[in-house]
Amino acid sequence: KDYVLLIADRKVAYSVVALKSDHDKIMHLDASKLFAIAGEGGDAVQFSEYVQKNLHLYNLKTGLPLSTKAAAHFTRNELATALRKGPFQVNALLGGVDHSGPSLYHLDYLGTLHKVNFGAQGYGGYFCYSILDRLWKPDMSLDEGVALMNTCIKEINSRFLVGGADFTIKVVTAEGIRVLDPVLASSA
Repeated sequence: KDYVLLIADRKVAYSVVALKSDHDKIMHLDASKLFAIAGEGGDAVQFSEYVQKNLHLYNLKTGLPLSTKAAAHFTRNELATALRKGPFQVNALLGGVDHSGPSLYHLDYLGTLHKVNFGAQGYGGYFCYSILDRLWKPDMSLDEGVALMNTCIKEINSRFLVGGADFTIKVVTAEGIRVLDPVLASSA
């Protein structure tokens, strides 16, 4: 409708060991764009910071921020270029609100880009896609969107073998980015 809602678990793991349970995996690219990235720890941090700094550099040079669509295409191009040199093992959702309204883009490690109405990544995506496909509607209010995300979180935490994760929820609207109350595994 007039917002983009992104959620991400807060757990950092290496093999079978949980290293951290309060990590924010959703980066603010600028005042109107969010970047949820999943993948190998070093690649995810390095690539998301690279994209963020290049978008900021473009803004400094031109005095204009990139649209969400342009930022998504820049990011896709960087993934595709890196594929031939030293690929980043990351998948991402890039969402934002600009003059053309809200938009969400799904990018994968092969450099493919798709504009989507909803998206999910990782093992949680196996549980969420059927819920999102069945319950998502084009004109959902923010409260309805948050309720839908809570349904996905409950499904992940109840059915996933290593469930019990806490989740960060962020929303971007025309007014900017807000961080909503985190969903803790104990309350999900």
